[in-house]
Amino acid sequence: MSRRGVDFSQAHAALQREIDQQRLAGVSAALLKNGELIDSFCSGMADLQSGELMRADHIHRAFSNTKLITSVLVLMLVEQGLFGLDDLVKQWIPALGRLSVLRPGAASLDDTEPLRRDISLRHLLSHQSGLSHGVFDSGSMIFKAYTDSSLRRQDRTLEQAMDLLAGLPLLFQPGEGWEYALGADVLARVVEIVTGQKFGDALQTRLFDPLGMVDTGFVLKPEQMPRLAALYRGDLADMTKPGLQRLDETPWPGAYRTPVPRQSAAGGLFTTQADMLTLLRQLMPSQPSLLLQPAMLAELFTDQLSADQHVQFAHLGRFPSLGFGLAGALTREGSTLASASAVGELQWGGLAGTHWFISPATGLAGVVMAQRHWGFWNKFWFRYKARVYEAAG
Repeated sequence: MSRRGVDFSQAHAALQREIDQQRLAGVSAALLKNGELIDSFCSGMADLQSGELMRADHIHRAFSNTKLITSVLVLMLVEQGLFGLDDLVKQWIPALGRLSVLRPGAASLDDTEPLRRDISLRHLLSHQSGLSHGVFDSGSMIFKAYTDSSLRRQDRTLEQAMDLLAGLPLLFQPGEGWEYALGADVLARVVEIVTGQKFGDALQTRLFDPLGMVDTGFVLKPEQMPRLAALYRGDLADMTKPGLQRLDETPWPGAYRTPVPRQSAAGGLFTTQADMLTLLRQLMPSQPSLLLQPAMLAELFTDQLSADQHVQFAHLGRFPSLGFGLAGALTREGSTLASASAVGELQWGGLAGTHWFISPATGLAGVVMAQRHWGFWNKFWFRYKARVYEAAG
């Protein structure tokens, strides 16, 4: 479905090719223009084994799209005066004020130097804290340390995870680098302390209920379970190869079906296309927002990194064309990833192939929901967006 006479067929075709070549089981995508739905596309299967067709109302594993939702709640609480963007985390979690920092080129976890500046909430939102994520840098010393600490286990509360995190060194002095990290979980623990609510309850009462995001949460209700799309994994060594393997117990057995102590702000939510669109409508700088004032929305879209800092991943490389705002990557200039039309765009995604973007310059925003594990920044995402910008002119 396309409205206003804009032909998004080439954008649809970019996604359809992935389905036809057996790299995606199914996909749903939708676009907004100044808050109005202008395109919706669903194709393929939500469940290959049962033959269930993908629908717009299928529920998807949000994974790192959870970070956007966390950032929005944190900024709302900033506006309510519960804390400030540049407040120091040690005010609520004292142990994180006693961290050490790995020396450049360190060969062991005890080769450290003292903390020269403390971690702020802004550092956590912009991934400049010096923390790691323990996901994208497999084989590294810090990856092993995060894995061995078990701080990401589902039976750890956020409070327990903070105690474990405090025993690990930072990769760099806060503010002096960029590393995708578990900072959202630290933010969630701060939210718990200042609100007196569990993180999931704070999200529910302060964000989901007011916006009517009825299909976003940590634990599925019985009536929601049939709408959870199946998750699949392709060839991790060659993402272009056809073939998909079903993953029923990812990220852990019973995930989303039974409550666990860990309510991860870094990647624990499920959501739908409709709920994500509802949220994105509130984050367009040109549109009235029930959530944030114009100045805070502007801060959301402000590059928090210095000119010599940029998004980078151990196994994906460096992206000098991408800075980072308070919730996602910011396109600084045209590149092989995005055309000049996308400059100023804020975007991010999750490991299960779910992605979102907001473009203040064009008024466009959109989501792609594709349940392919290790699908973050898969080529289909960039190809789809390139065709969207071309069509929208």
